[in-house]
Amino acid sequence: MGARYLRWSMAPVLAMLLAVVGCGSGPSPEPPRPVLVDTAPIQAGAGGLALAGEIRAREEAALSFRVAGQLVRRMVDAGDRVQAGQVLAELDPADLAHQARATRAQAAAAEAELARARSEHARYQALATDQLVSRSALEAQATALRAAEEQARAARAQAEVAGNQSAYARLRAPADGVIATREAEAGQVVAAGQTIYRFAADGAREVAVALPEARVGGFAVGQPVEVELWARPGVRLPGRIREISPAADPQSRSYAARVELDPAAGEVSLGQSARVHLQATGAGHRSVPLSAVQRGDDGTPRVWVVADGVARPVAVTLGAFGESRVPVLAGLPDDALVIAAGGHLLRDGQPVVAVDRNNAPIEPSSTTRSQEQTP
Repeated sequence: MGARYLRWSMAPVLAMLLAVVGCGSGPSPEPPRPVLVDTAPIQAGAGGLALAGEIRAREEAALSFRVAGQLVRRMVDAGDRVQAGQVLAELDPADLAHQARATRAQAAAAEAELARARSEHARYQALATDQLVSRSALEAQATALRAAEEQARAARAQAEVAGNQSAYARLRAPADGVIATREAEAGQVVAAGQTIYRFAADGAREVAVALPEARVGGFAVGQPVEVELWARPGVRLPGRIREISPAADPQSRSYAARVELDPAAGEVSLGQSARVHLQATGAGHRSVPLSAVQRGDDGTPRVWVVADGVARPVAVTLGAFGESRVPVLAGLPDDALVIAAGGHLLRDGQPVVAVDRNNAPIEPSSTTRSQEQTP
């Protein structure tokens, strides 16, 4: 009786406890998900290149004869300074002189034939006035006169060409400058257009460099650079990119570029070695790993960042893609903790905790300090 009474008296208490427990139960909070973040600091020199180059003249030319022949005399050698109009080399003029005399003789014969045709035409005109010859005979003489005039004109032109070719037997300097290289010797038979000398005109000096194919999109014409001569280490001369080839070299797969030296750089020697320090146009911006970049619903690029303990997508503007990283030109705060990978598995507002590759937690303030200390 007593045990039954105790059991019935405890029933309301148990019911109340169950009710309290039932009211307090609910979905448990989602635990923060560890995410690997990018800890690379901003570097002022990120994206730059140092390329080897060679000092070249702004105006360069391959000098050659306009006619073929045997090279009989060479007046200058590599490294010699020359003046505009100075004779540099000569071909054997004998054959050209014979050809000039032959064309002059042909021109004289054509002039004599023209004189005869004019006399015949005048005689037939007089006979036609007296109606002693037919009109068709007069027209034939007029046609013969026009043919003689054209033949004489062609012979005179050929004589002028032959005279010019005689003058082409002498190779002259096109301007003041320096003979960079010599590529033919006396006694050699050369063809028309075959290079005899490589000529560098006086004036501006430039540095010829080759931009790598993977980085060429990060540079532009007019971009300032610094040039360090190997003979003067530590001294950087100002310059700018003057031109970039639109096509890659088929052998090296690099893009030829010319760097114009500032006139204040002073005298530099042709062929001198130099190192060109170039800064990519996207340099100075934060760069992120390629795995951190995702595409939004509208197709625009975005990255995921850790903000107040949750994951948030941020729309960004990207620069030229590199081998493993890409610069972020706009949209990303400098002190943002960028999630390096796995953005496609996250949702907006999901609790996360930032960790490094050693699985150690990272605080935003520590990342900010490390970036501020980077020169």
